[in-house]
Amino acid sequence: MVSVGSKSLPLRRHRTSEEDSLMGERGKSSNNNHSDRKKGMFRKDQRGGRGFDGDGNKRNQSGGAPDVKPASKKQSEFEHQNQFVRKEIDPETSKYFSEIANLFDSNEVDLEERSVICGNALEETRGREYEISTDYIISHVLQTLLEGCELDQLCSFIRNSAEVFPAIAMDRSGSHVAESALKALATHLENPDAYSVIEEALNSIGQVIVDKPLDMLCNCYSSHVLRRLLCLCKGVSLDSPELYGTKSSKALAKRLNLKTSQLDESNLEIPHQGFPDVLKYLLSGLLSCSREDMKYLQVDQYSSLVLQTALRLMVKLDEELHEIIPLILGCNSSNKKKEGFHIDTKVAKEILESMKDNSFSHLVEVILEVAPENLYNEIFNKVFKNSLFKLSVDRCANFVIQALISHAKDQEQMGLIWEELAPRVKDLLEQGKSGVVASLIAASQRLQCHEHKCCEALVGAVCSTNESRISIVPRLLFLDSYFGYQDKSTWEWAPGAKMHVMGSLILQGIFKFSSDHIQPYITSLTSMKAEYIIETAKDSSGARVIEAFLASNAATKQKRRLIIKLRGHFGELSLHTSGSFTVEKCFDACNLTLREAIATELLDVRVDLSKAKQGPYLLRKLDIDGYASRPEQWKSRQESKQSTYNEFCSAFGSNKSNFPKNTFVSDASEDASQELEVKNTRKEVDHHPTSGIKRHREEHARDKDEPFASEKRAKQRKNKTSEATDKPKLAGSKRPFLSGEMTGKNRHSNKLRI
Repeated sequence: MVSVGSKSLPLRRHRTSEEDSLMGERGKSSNNNHSDRKKGMFRKDQRGGRGFDGDGNKRNQSGGAPDVKPASKKQSEFEHQNQFVRKEIDPETSKYFSEIANLFDSNEVDLEERSVICGNALEETRGREYEISTDYIISHVLQTLLEGCELDQLCSFIRNSAEVFPAIAMDRSGSHVAESALKALATHLENPDAYSVIEEALNSIGQVIVDKPLDMLCNCYSSHVLRRLLCLCKGVSLDSPELYGTKSSKALAKRLNLKTSQLDESNLEIPHQGFPDVLKYLLSGLLSCSREDMKYLQVDQYSSLVLQTALRLMVKLDEELHEIIPLILGCNSSNKKKEGFHIDTKVAKEILESMKDNSFSHLVEVILEVAPENLYNEIFNKVFKNSLFKLSVDRCANFVIQALISHAKDQEQMGLIWEELAPRVKDLLEQGKSGVVASLIAASQRLQCHEHKCCEALVGAVCSTNESRISIVPRLLFLDSYFGYQDKSTWEWAPGAKMHVMGSLILQGIFKFSSDHIQPYITSLTSMKAEYIIETAKDSSGARVIEAFLASNAATKQKRRLIIKLRGHFGELSLHTSGSFTVEKCFDACNLTLREAIATELLDVRVDLSKAKQGPYLLRKLDIDGYASRPEQWKSRQESKQSTYNEFCSAFGSNKSNFPKNTFVSDASEDASQELEVKNTRKEVDHHPTSGIKRHREEHARDKDEPFASEKRAKQRKNKTSEATDKPKLAGSKRPFLSGEMTGKNRHSNKLRI
């Protein structure tokens, strides 16, 4: 110990010759005085290990028991070959690292002193990296040292431990040390001068890994370390949703065309240049195994995750994918000089059979997601064609079919898929494979083909020929309940039951079609009893269906018919997290009279609403405070927004637009009780031209200059061309690209794999 100021810092400790002669298994020695260690020094024993995600072991929507395979004979052989004889940690070494831990816990060490301690302690591990890294107690201290040391000290530790790095990574405690070292390296990527030193360290461990890649690929601990290593070489983080392997709500929305953003989210954000040469070397070594070994890697849950990560890292790099995908699928005989690759009949049958395996099905999903078009076409034609329904009803393979449909390239492929699956829509729903049906609907909408046939096929699956179509929406909302009912003709609404997530997603997809195709669905929804509409709006899944209908290009009269059934319940709905979104959509889709009714109901619950999760936003969006203080000015602002929207549509609107029709145009054909009110107010717009907080600011700015606002607008109207003031064209105008939707707002998203 040496005194620095008022503290004593541990210096480098010299080993004795007796310490190196101590052999034995690692144990929880009573000599280790660590019973008083802080709680944070112990990591939780997570189920399933660090090497796979929860979604990798079960198929949530398919039912059935998780497909968790026991350790195979081959995996046991890998682990047996890599059992190192551990040298027991001597008491003096344990005490040394314990003192360092206690010193760091005291928070009395400044950065300069911490760096000195870390360097000395890491030097102490030289030649014993494996024993110290795999000790359950000391490994925690080692992680702290790696995170706080200088780059040269970190790279020195990695180079010194390169020979035993795979063994460290395959250990329960050592895997955390290996990950900490890689994470620490990532923090230095912003320094261009550090690249050569880091690359040398990565090369040192890469050469050892590729010598026996199967060892790390098939281990639950080292596979996760390997994934992080690949990401580090690419310059990205393993913790990003695109790479972590979980099916997030964003991925689900993308698959079913439900995302609001038109940005391509398949692009990985690469903050650093990475180490492409090291990455290519690692991938080449990992995939340079025999065809027999690759067949095992395809179905192993840990190696499958590593291969999935490697594929996602290569997204849109067609040249690399043309080499990697054939190797993973076992098509080593491909002729690289020709375009694409060829799948032999024998290999195609093997792939088809392996598709029913949980791990391999996940892997094929990623392959279909990232495959260049010519590879996708070959896989589609040689493997999937004429086998779609058989795979669609399998517990695991149905997810692959969903991915296949979601990434169909053109209408011709969609036609082939449609021919096989359209006659079996009812069978798919009866067997609980509604995710395949939802993917069919989404792909039809995306590629703009078979839209009418798709709607009719779904009607035929839910309603028999001699039945009225009026019940199609309730049956889809309670999909499992309906198809599980013995006498379907006597099925009735199930009050209080949870609505079906996939049934809701199917209806959301349906309401994206043109109103000409979905009249049976519109009629069914608007004909539901008021109490059923209210119950649907209160359900998180059902509320999304109502919102999708209100955002569709259905007629204004049909939308208003549904909104009227919710009168008297808007205050109650606004207090629900999901219901608040529905109230906002209703407000956007109704005329001034109904808007005022909604504002009145929300004013009654304003105090409670201000405490709710989405309440402050809703109060601000609908300007309830403004309505409470100055109702006439509030009405004037609503009319002003309508006028601005009409002018915008006149100037920029297009009949070719994909936006829904303006739902706030004249509704004189509606009931006579509202006709006079409509004539006395300006026509309301479907969606405001500005969004959320921005529009709120504009309203307040307009309030401050209210006397001049009307004059300014009058001058602007005089400068408009005759085309811009052509009011009769408003009835056919579309929603502009500016929208008042809450993009980015979170709500009760169902993070289920479909």
